[in-house]
Amino acid sequence: MSETSAHHTGPARVRLRRRVNLPYLGLAPSWLLMGFALILPIFIIAAVSVAIRGAYGGFDWGFDLSGYRQILFNEGWTGEMEFTPQYVIIILRTILLATVTTILCLILAVPVAYWIARQPGSRKSALVFLVTLPFWMSMILRIYAWMIILGKDGPLPRFLEFFGAPSGMTLMYNDGATLAAMVYTYIPLMVLPVFASIEKLDGTLIEAAHDLYGNRWTTLRRVILPLTAPGIVSGAILVFVPALGAVLEPILMGGGKQMMMGSLIQLQFGGGRNWPFGAAIAMTLLVVVMLVLIALALRSARKEADA
Repeated sequence: MSETSAHHTGPARVRLRRRVNLPYLGLAPSWLLMGFALILPIFIIAAVSVAIRGAYGGFDWGFDLSGYRQILFNEGWTGEMEFTPQYVIIILRTILLATVTTILCLILAVPVAYWIARQPGSRKSALVFLVTLPFWMSMILRIYAWMIILGKDGPLPRFLEFFGAPSGMTLMYNDGATLAAMVYTYIPLMVLPVFASIEKLDGTLIEAAHDLYGNRWTTLRRVILPLTAPGIVSGAILVFVPALGAVLEPILMGGGKQMMMGSLIQLQFGGGRNWPFGAAIAMTLLVVVMLVLIALALRSARKEADA
């Protein structure tokens, strides 16, 4: 090989090596894992949602939109499609309870996270550990604990008896009991990201706000909340998304009477044996979650553009 051809071949080999040994090639295992563990199940559920309901449960492969149609309509005695609001009510109740859960978690988490962030180092680590401690226990045990607290002859009904409440009352099997359990379950997911944002906050900004005669409410509204907005948004997503798919809380605390989308999906894949309808509800839940995430992303991008 001549010296000229070797000179031209060398850069070509370097370019070929760069094309083959792409930095992204090292991420291939992660891509495969995400594809098989996250993306592929979504496509399977999407395919099941348009499948044909089996005669004895399950499904048969085909194309049928009756699962989605059943969310809004049901076949009447005369064979005509009639509007049935029961599943729409369940969807709206789910969105409402998830939204209220997120708001209550935010209201309770901000002062707790702020107080923890202002503690000395050793005490701060201990308090963060206490916040994460419920995750070390099974969720079903935590829900049963709330069933004892709110149930008949539980500590809270007995306490309310001193203020004139009827004897032997129960606070179970309603939306309030479901909401209490959901707030208790998901509030650590709000405290931790808000705490991380507040911990990075420059304390001199708070002192400057007080020096400019700003009271605590003004400092919170004009300084702390705007600067900790990324942590608040992250916490809201971490609470709202799993709250939409809550299953144990509406089944155990609501007694199965106050149904949510998660318990409805579990019922259709279980006792109802209507897999296409359950998959259609699951895809509807996925669309709701995606719309919320897209709205938050657009809002964040708009704020960055304005800044």
